[in-house]
Amino acid sequence: MPQFTFHGDPYRVLGLPVDASGAAIKRRWRELAREHHPDRAADPAEALRLTKQMARINAAYDVLRDPARRARADATRQRHEGTSPGPVFDATAGPEPSGPPRPRPTRPVTARFDTSPVFHRRNATLGRAGVTLDGHRPLGNRERRAAQEPLRSSDPCGPVLRRRNPGRSPRLPSLEEARGTVLEFGKFRGSTLGEVEVQEPTYIDWIARTITRDHALVIRARVIRDDMDARGVQRRVRPSAPGFGGGRAG
Repeated sequence: MPQFTFHGDPYRVLGLPVDASGAAIKRRWRELAREHHPDRAADPAEALRLTKQMARINAAYDVLRDPARRARADATRQRHEGTSPGPVFDATAGPEPSGPPRPRPTRPVTARFDTSPVFHRRNATLGRAGVTLDGHRPLGNRERRAAQEPLRSSDPCGPVLRRRNPGRSPRLPSLEEARGTVLEFGKFRGSTLGEVEVQEPTYIDWIARTITRDHALVIRARVIRDDMDARGVQRRVRPSAPGFGGGRAG
């Protein structure tokens, strides 16, 4: 069986001098076992206390009855306390205290705060006596612009508001302008739409029906797509990748 490390002085736990014989140690252990056995307790709390106390008495007896462990305990005692036997410890007083000392007690906080000024009865108004809060009229255009966030140095002129004229359709770019558009993303980054049309025409269809963040690029891709349809260019359908506009057809 593994031997557990005993913390403390086994002589103090059993109430014996350091020169006690083996018979005296065994006789003292039997006396303490009869006196502090948990079966003698009258309530569960007392039984728990006696159980812990008896466990420490048994651990001290296991150290002193083994010659090798007793020799090591005597050597440790001589290093720390010298060769003097020291005072005898009463085993009935409970286990020897160990560990760091307890912190000093502090004064409890007993200050009181008066919160009566902030108390309001249920459904009580927070304005003048008997008067509810006045409503606010809707802000006009001038007041709404004044309430907006002030202009920043990076955007001194404010946001650009584009208004589409419902009576006029936007001008479509020519085929040459569409083919000269340079891509700024993807595997054909830095290439024009005309070069992509020659290398992989399905990429033009993918841009025309998938990309939604760049309206001008989509319009130019659709111009090239319509020209390929008019010329009868055969190409397979390219599946839309997740996260690029949900595959909305244009």
